[in-house]
Amino acid sequence: MSAVAIEKLDRIIHRFANVEHELSSGPSGDMFVKLSKEYAEMEPTAKAARALKQAYKERDDVDDMLKAGGEMAAMAEAERDALVPRIAELEHAIRILLLPKDAADERNVILEVRAGTGGDEAAIFAGDLFRMYQRYAASKGWRVEVISTSDGEHGGYKEVIANIFGVGAYARMKFESGVHRVQRVPDTETQGRIHTSAATVAVLPEAEEVDIKIEDKDLRIDVYRSSGPGGQSVNTTDSAVRITHLPTGLAVAQQTEKSQLKNKNAAMKLLRSRLYDLERSRIDSERSAQRKGQVGSGDRSERIRTYNFPQGRVTDHRINLTLYKLDQIIEGPALEELVLALMADHQAELMATETSDV
Repeated sequence: MSAVAIEKLDRIIHRFANVEHELSSGPSGDMFVKLSKEYAEMEPTAKAARALKQAYKERDDVDDMLKAGGEMAAMAEAERDALVPRIAELEHAIRILLLPKDAADERNVILEVRAGTGGDEAAIFAGDLFRMYQRYAASKGWRVEVISTSDGEHGGYKEVIANIFGVGAYARMKFESGVHRVQRVPDTETQGRIHTSAATVAVLPEAEEVDIKIEDKDLRIDVYRSSGPGGQSVNTTDSAVRITHLPTGLAVAQQTEKSQLKNKNAAMKLLRSRLYDLERSRIDSERSAQRKGQVGSGDRSERIRTYNFPQGRVTDHRINLTLYKLDQIIEGPALEELVLALMADHQAELMATETSDV
């Protein structure tokens, strides 16, 4: 590593030691929370940096022994051979740790799945995708809370929106944004023909009030009577809420709850996250219009993945990866293999484009 990189690692180690010391003195309140967060963020890099500095020292000691010669030279040579790959591994890990972090990676997620082209089969596929994400979330220990649904006429969803609560949820789920295509024989197909349909997935980092300032004057709030399947499920009061953000034209509607206030709060939460995602997309575009690494930055039009049921394969077109384990992926937990491959590709692209001294 370069001298500039070593100096940077020294600063990280020094700051981490200071944070450790300050935490050991027993701070309270906001200071404890602030230091604890900084400690957690710095710990992986600081520990890797300490291990690398120690490995460098051991290598220098071994080199001195080799220069001195004598009966210890053979032992020193073997020790150096073991140190070389270890140092290379630590340097690679640190390069990844020092890559720019997406500020939203640790956030909860707003997940939106919508049926695309393909009619009833598209809605059924949207339902399959949503259940895949539910199972994947369960395998990660995350909690899924449905915000709103619009059911398909023959199963699945025309649209389903949900909150996913879990540390690091956005870091993994953001790679799912885009158009998902399915190729299979629908249950209603009598001649065994393969149909192609699609669903769109949008993954938004959950925004907090401090992220997006929304002025009351910029909102138009309409209330209306909830629609429903009939009978006791129909709301007889004007509890449904539609909120329109006038500057952008973004509109969200909620009618899941019987309480107008609850529907309004849910709609504001969704609007805030969509505006936050819009602003992130704008900033990303300004930074680099050609940067393909911003997988979840808002481009919903590109086909990202195909699920071919007759051949039992899933292909992610962004990284040209095909896995012949469709059943396991649709079941949820095996989706992790695709997610990890996408994360690795994202890291590699960042490393290739990052003008770093590391």
